[in-house]
Amino acid sequence: MEEKNILLETGEGVALVTVNRPESLNALNSRVLSELECVLYGLEQDRGVRAVILTGAGDKAFVAGADIKEMAAMTSYQGHQFALQGQRLMLFLEKMTKPVIAALNGYALGGGLELALACDVIYASDNAKLGFPEVTLGIIPGFGGTQNLSRLIGPNRAKELVLSGRIIPAARALEWGIVNELCPQAELRDKVMGLAREMARNGSLAVGYAKDAITNGLDMTKEDGFRYESSLFGVLFATQDQKEGMGAFVEKRKAEFQGK
Repeated sequence: MEEKNILLETGEGVALVTVNRPESLNALNSRVLSELECVLYGLEQDRGVRAVILTGAGDKAFVAGADIKEMAAMTSYQGHQFALQGQRLMLFLEKMTKPVIAALNGYALGGGLELALACDVIYASDNAKLGFPEVTLGIIPGFGGTQNLSRLIGPNRAKELVLSGRIIPAARALEWGIVNELCPQAELRDKVMGLAREMARNGSLAVGYAKDAITNGLDMTKEDGFRYESSLFGVLFATQDQKEGMGAFVEKRKAEFQGK
């Protein structure tokens, strides 16, 4: 698929993925969801990419939501299929073996906030605004927002945000634990790129397994989570990266991980 709405830059093990529809505040329609899925699938297969940054074009919005103009004409069946398409993308993001960092450079509303919540880390500019305004349109979040937000900040806070349709400033999102860190908009790209490069320097297999253990462990009992963690821990001892990492430590040199 030709990606008309997605920009991709790669370098130093990091891929910068930009939703590029600034004229509509980077709103997600069916085409954009498909393009994002194709790009992210390609990055998952690319062993040269070890960390991903997701952001929006311009200085007004990360993603201002799903495309209301497209949704307004949907039937019940089409709305259901649109939700399933969005959920498939969010679940793929969560299951990627590469860490994904969301850089919120403005509005992150509705589907945009759902996209951010599917990422592993969220950094935001101090002028960003977040929320789920769907109930003001007579619908609910459909790309996993009701599930991911409540798991992140608890059902009470999630209900306050979702049921009111309120849009909150980034500082409040930081206080509630939705956002990891705030910074001035002019510094956002450098901050996120620094974190992505830091992650990319580590053993990619170990990073992927650590993400897997955290994400899947949330749906397990603690005992099952411990067992799952120990199994992944053991598997890594059969990798070249483990030998390289520990060998480099003993020999007091920089490790050269190969993802093997």
